[in-house]
Amino acid sequence: MQTCIYPDKVEMARAAAAKAAEFLRVGISSRGHATFIAATGVSQYEFLDNLAVAPSIDWSKTTMFHLDEYIGLPEMHPASFRLYLNKRIVDRVHPGVVNLIQGNTPDPLEECARLGKLIRENVVDVAFVGIGENGHLAFNDPPADFSTEEAYIVVELDQACRRQQLGEGWFKSLDEVPHRAISMSIRQIMKARAIICVVPDQRKAVAVRDCFTREISPLYPASILRNHDQAYVYLDNQAASLLTG
Repeated sequence: MQTCIYPDKVEMARAAAAKAAEFLRVGISSRGHATFIAATGVSQYEFLDNLAVAPSIDWSKTTMFHLDEYIGLPEMHPASFRLYLNKRIVDRVHPGVVNLIQGNTPDPLEECARLGKLIRENVVDVAFVGIGENGHLAFNDPPADFSTEEAYIVVELDQACRRQQLGEGWFKSLDEVPHRAISMSIRQIMKARAIICVVPDQRKAVAVRDCFTREISPLYPASILRNHDQAYVYLDNQAASLLTG
C-alpha cells in the first residue's frame, strides 16, 4: 500500500484521478478492455469529476461494477447509489458495460449471486473505494467479514454507518436510513489488480488513523488495504491529521 497526502482535496482528487486513468489505459491497451469498480458518497465527488474528463480513455472499452447499494431503496431516491453513479459517471462517459446493484430486488441473495457470477467473469483492473467514518470498506462495517469468498453479500448497517449517511445529507432522518445493503465483499475488493482509495475531510481522520496505524483487523475494515501491494490511498491534510511519522 502507498499513502499519498495532499494539501487539500482538490489536489488529492486530481492526483487520484490521474492514477486511476493510468490503470484504465493500461488495461485497455494491454487486453483491449478494462474493468473498474466505482464508489459513491460525498468523498468521491471531486475524484469522479476529474476522472470523467481524463484524456485518452476509450470508455466504450470499459466495464463498470459498483460497490454497494441499499436494500429496498428505489433507484430514483436521492440517496440511491444507482442514481448517483448514473449522474456522476455513467451518463458522462458511457462505459461499454454497466453492472449496477438492483437494491430494490425482491430477492437480495439472488441479486448477490447474479452480480457475483458477472464479476468473476472479469479481471478487475482497478477498484475505486473510500473509507467510512467507522472504517468501513464498501458497506463492510466493523467487524467486517474478511473470510467470505462470496463476491457480493447482504450486510446489516451499523448505527455509525447509518448516522454518516444522515450527516452527509442523503436522508432527512435516521429512521429513513435503510438497515441493510448489498455490498461487495472485502476479498472481492482485494482481488482488483489495483485499488485507488480516496479519503478527504477531518471527519475521516480517526478512521484513517485506526485503519493505517493499528493492527490489520476486521475491527478496522479498511486496514486490509495494507495487504495489497497496488493499493494507493489518497488523503488530504485533514484526513491525515492524526497520522504521525
